[in-house]
Amino acid sequence: MRTNTAPIGREALLAEANNIIRQHEDYLHGMIATDVEQKSGVLVFRGEYFLDADGLPTAKTTAVFNMFKHLAHLLSEKYHLID
Repeated sequence: MRTNTAPIGREALLAEANNIIRQHEDYLHGMIATDVEQKSGVLVFRGEYFLDADGLPTAKTTAVFNMFKHLAHLLSEKYHLID
């Protein structure tokens, strides 16, 4: 955990992350972060990945992956989870 990051609860972090998602130019309908955990100081977001019926990636899967990666970079610099 970095000492220069602010503490934040899981629900508050998810609310902020989903606000960022909705305002992002690459937002897709249904794109949402439903969970977050912290691994070695990095916030890892999870949610719907828009897989097909066979569990394989679709064109939307890449967009979601890139969005969650963007959130990890942006928010890991600011926050650490407290719950």
